[in-house]
Amino acid sequence: MGGFAIGTTEFVTMGLLPEIADGMDVSIPKAGHVISAYALGVVIGAPVLAFLGARLPRRALLTGLMGAFVLGNALSALATSHGMLTAARFFSGLPHGAYFGVASLVAANLAAPGRRGRAVALVMLGLSIANVIGVPVATWLGQGVGWRAAYWLVTVLGLLTVALVLWFVPSTPGDPEQSGRRELAAFSRAQVWLTLLAGAIGFGGMFAVYSYIAPTLTEVGGLSDGAVPWFLFAFGLGMTVGTWLAGELADWSVFGSLFLGSIGTFVVLGAFALLAPAGWWALPTVFGITVLGSVLVVNLQLRLMTVAGDAQTLGAAMNHAALNVANALGAWLGGLVIAAGWGYRSPALAGMGLAAAGTLVLLASQRLERRSPSSSGQAAGPATAAGAASEPAAAQPDHA
Repeated sequence: MGGFAIGTTEFVTMGLLPEIADGMDVSIPKAGHVISAYALGVVIGAPVLAFLGARLPRRALLTGLMGAFVLGNALSALATSHGMLTAARFFSGLPHGAYFGVASLVAANLAAPGRRGRAVALVMLGLSIANVIGVPVATWLGQGVGWRAAYWLVTVLGLLTVALVLWFVPSTPGDPEQSGRRELAAFSRAQVWLTLLAGAIGFGGMFAVYSYIAPTLTEVGGLSDGAVPWFLFAFGLGMTVGTWLAGELADWSVFGSLFLGSIGTFVVLGAFALLAPAGWWALPTVFGITVLGSVLVVNLQLRLMTVAGDAQTLGAAMNHAALNVANALGAWLGGLVIAAGWGYRSPALAGMGLAAAGTLVLLASQRLERRSPSSSGQAAGPATAAGAASEPAAAQPDHA
């Protein structure tokens, strides 16, 4: 439920961008800044809250994080100016990465041996379901009642999450052996930085398109506002299929999956740019963008959990921080090329450049690993061997 609430609020802004722009009396590119503000909140919040909360009892930490999330979304719904909305979206994003990281660790610890991967997958499943159900429904609600209604809906979902965590998650003491300094040790590893950089750049192409999908469909594709939720549904369905496919591909090769996702994203973004004027014919490319993007997300998570070593909380949270750098970068770059007068198809072309740059970072990471295998984090224990290109990802959940 927490993942469902977070996924809904993260992506519904993109579907309601024209309504938000009209409501705040700003241009669509300027309204896109609220997307970047949320993403930057995730980027800053993930390491800071992982550092501060390393020793705290995890149920208390989860409820505190979700309580802050509820407050941020309520403030978003109450915002009376573009500046206030931007600040509220930034605040809403602060708990995002830390919540997913801690929730994944709680789920792994609660599960029986051999079932931890499924438990963590169920936490992440909320994000996928949000894009299949939550985002289209909230977009439809926002278009019909007003964009503020979408944030009020998320506020209610957040309150429900707090109640469920308090009801079902057992109370356990904090870990006195964990410390912020121990978590920060992950940043001394080159492969951690390369993995984060690959996600921050390579995944930005999807967000360059997603951030401006509504005006692209209506202004370029000639479709009505009613078509937007269907394209958002295709985004969510692609994310769900891609998450399943990513697990299958990871058993073959984590690095191979990353390259396939990155290069495939480059190709499908180009196809979207070509087919956008054709309206509904662009729908399969939207589906393909998130299938390949989800292959990247899951395998970047597997890779990062390996190379982060003993920094469990930080390693689990930082993938979401990197992906929200991609969110901010894609939204900003997409708005930049639109404001330059290059049209609503130009964000897809900018996204192709980001996908290509992400591929180059992956090549650098692979080359470094071949030169110095120890840089992948093998010193952290046998479980980390799953991060190598040829090793199965099945060992990853126990490491998580």
